[in-house]
Amino acid sequence: MHTKSRSVDVPGAPVARPRGAGATLTGSPAACRLYQQVADNPDMPLRLEVVGSGGHGKTVLLDALTEAYTRAGTAVVRSLPDSADEDPPPARTLLVDDAHELPDAEIERILRWSLGPDARVVLAHRPWPRPAALSALAVAFGAGRAPLVLGPLDRAGVAERAAMLLGERPSVELVELVSEQTGGSPMLVDRLLLALRDRGGLTEAGAAAGEPPAAVLHQLDHQLHLLPGPVRELLLGQAVGGVLDPDVLAALLAVATEAVVALVEEAAASGLLLPDGELVPLARQALLRLTPVAHQLAVRRRLAGLRLDHGASVLTVARGLLGTGATGTRVAAVLADAGNEALAEYLPIAVDLYAAAVEAGAPRVPLAARRAEAAMLVGDLDAALTHTDLVLTSDTADAEPVRAAIVAAAVLAHRGLLTRSAEIYRWLGAERLGQAAVLAVPALIGTGALTEAREALGMDTSATARPGRPPTLLAGAEELIARGMYDTVAGSPVAALSQLTRAATLLEVSGRAALLTDTPAALAALVAVHSGELEVAQAVLDAAVAGGSGGRAYAARHCLLQAWIAMHRGGIVAARNLLAAAEAGGRLGPRDELLAAALDVALARRTSDVAALMLSWGRARRAIVRHPVDLYSLQPLGELAIGAARLREQSWVAPYLDAAQALLGQLGNPPLWAAPLHWSGLHSAIAADDGDAATRHTGLLEKIAGTGRYAAALAGGGRAWLRALTGDVDAAAVEDAARGLYAVGLAWEGGRLAGQAALRTRDRKEMTVLLGIARSMQGMPAPAVAHVPNPGPPPEPGSAAPPQPRVPPVPAEEVEGRLSDREREVAELVLAGLTYKQIGEQLFISAKTVEHHVSRMRRRLRSGSRGELFTHLRMLVDGASTD
Repeated sequence: MHTKSRSVDVPGAPVARPRGAGATLTGSPAACRLYQQVADNPDMPLRLEVVGSGGHGKTVLLDALTEAYTRAGTAVVRSLPDSADEDPPPARTLLVDDAHELPDAEIERILRWSLGPDARVVLAHRPWPRPAALSALAVAFGAGRAPLVLGPLDRAGVAERAAMLLGERPSVELVELVSEQTGGSPMLVDRLLLALRDRGGLTEAGAAAGEPPAAVLHQLDHQLHLLPGPVRELLLGQAVGGVLDPDVLAALLAVATEAVVALVEEAAASGLLLPDGELVPLARQALLRLTPVAHQLAVRRRLAGLRLDHGASVLTVARGLLGTGATGTRVAAVLADAGNEALAEYLPIAVDLYAAAVEAGAPRVPLAARRAEAAMLVGDLDAALTHTDLVLTSDTADAEPVRAAIVAAAVLAHRGLLTRSAEIYRWLGAERLGQAAVLAVPALIGTGALTEAREALGMDTSATARPGRPPTLLAGAEELIARGMYDTVAGSPVAALSQLTRAATLLEVSGRAALLTDTPAALAALVAVHSGELEVAQAVLDAAVAGGSGGRAYAARHCLLQAWIAMHRGGIVAARNLLAAAEAGGRLGPRDELLAAALDVALARRTSDVAALMLSWGRARRAIVRHPVDLYSLQPLGELAIGAARLREQSWVAPYLDAAQALLGQLGNPPLWAAPLHWSGLHSAIAADDGDAATRHTGLLEKIAGTGRYAAALAGGGRAWLRALTGDVDAAAVEDAARGLYAVGLAWEGGRLAGQAALRTRDRKEMTVLLGIARSMQGMPAPAVAHVPNPGPPPEPGSAAPPQPRVPPVPAEEVEGRLSDREREVAELVLAGLTYKQIGEQLFISAKTVEHHVSRMRRRLRSGSRGELFTHLRMLVDGASTD
């Protein structure tokens, strides 16, 4: 299948293949200029040295010059006469190729040939070898003209050759591919272009798909076998992951260290080794695909062992050992060392390298803690826990229990078992953790162990001094996290948010965050949400997602928290999309599942979708029983409590709410964490018609109103709700409370307060004002009603839907003229399938008023039945949508 690709705009690039030998030099401006000079003035004296690696166009240039001289009637000699005494004939041109292979005597004859004032001698050779006689000749030639160096083609040169060979302008993608694979070697450029053309792979998709053309690889393999054995082995060593280390190469090739430099220069002169020491990609593929596997494996093993002995990086060469089945002590050591390198750089391949090391014969227990850490980085929590158990149940001296315990604590936090995480840190003890004891603080704070958290931070003056840690970014981030979480309960929430945000910045692109009980970005977002700072929460999460903070293990958590923020802002669609994205990543752990279930319930409640609320409640009940209460799950728990009250299922959440209150009590009832739970308690009480509970929660909010603007906004909202529920509506006070909620990110909450207050006021002017406020805060959702066959809701939930009779059409303009704006809003929501109660909540009117509007529309439209009413309303909506 052909794909639409951008073409390269080559200035002056011909569409048809040009004629003449000069066309073979296309893409090399220097060669083209020389050819043109000779073609224009073939009698001019010329002594020129042409230097270029193999495949860079020396022979092609000499052939083109031969054609130009011959066409001008000038005799051309391509090799010296056999007799060393023969004088150079007059009016002849000498063009010599591969001069680097000539003996000194032959080079001296060429020098004599070139001494005449009208001599025309062009000498082409590779940059290596360079015998003394050739250097002397180059000096003599250079007195009149600098050498012509033929280097690799640039992108423009490749594009020009492609246009010449293919007869059409190439796509940008094709030029990029050919340039990258060939290193710009003109010979390889031509071979690859023609092979791709023959294979039908000149489109962007075709060029990139599949293996390189077999013909090109086999040609290269033949070329490689013409090289001396040591040079070919050097190139193979590079292909399997070597570097140009003279000591390692000397041992690999069994040559003296001094000989390595010459071999590298010879390899570079072949045109297959790039100046940066990397192989031309096509040459690498030819070596890896066509060299016998046994030979490759032997080279890989020798190279890996040598690099290990020299203390060099083995990561690249170890990658090549994966999947080969290589075993033995040396191979296992190489793979384990490579795993350590990968783990230090937070690379996912560490998992495979450690597994291969064990398969090759490395002991399981000494590597288990590192395997657990690697598994955590890729989000494989089950494997991580399996490896940590192996360490923690072992008495092997080199089992690394501290590393394993830190991983286990992080995994258990994912599983919703923060109390167990704290127990693991207690088991390790401050003596083994040292200054890293601050790692335990989030788990200790989250489970109510405030005194122990203070000790872990070194605030207990009676505690034994611990050795300091190196002042690394990681140590600084962990310290900021610990002090920030402590400040959320016993200090300044503003300072806490600042510290957590700074910690998140330090670990934005670090996989190390995966080994914490929660990422600093997630903790900062939670604190920001509890503070009403949704912009801060959004920014820190966006940065964490962009940088992949915490790796795959935390991807879903960050996404769910983004959905939570969107929900608070009233972005129902955005929240649903983010929730779906988090769920698409695979099965959620208990902590993430609790948050996802709470989102499901909250979104159903905010859209007044009772059916969805009932469906999501089943998921919520399963999530609740799997996740014990901790400080960081209080907001989801609060949402579930409101949903439970709506469904009269309070008994399911009562024990967890009791546990939450006890936890807050252990921590001294910190306002930052207590305020949202009391707000949820107020709304649970409203849903359950429990006036006493509503009054109690509002009173608790009043007590902490002075601790911050978020608590103040919730307290103001609570007061307004209590008054509105009794019918005592002060429009100004309600507006202030609603705007206060809106200002701390609770847009939907503010709109609902204003809307419900509007329904309860007897002052029509105040009602209009409050409804306007409600709409401005929540916005009116666009109902998906156009062209959707739906009979509409029954008057009461559960009754049967009416049939769809054929109804004589009523002109749309006649219908519209008989409906008010409010009736049109009701009509759209009726067709969307909402019940009267749901419509009332959307429009901030009572279900009885909705029923009244529907009855009036039925009379005005002369609908004989509900079925006719729905048909007439659909005509109205469809007609309006096409105007």
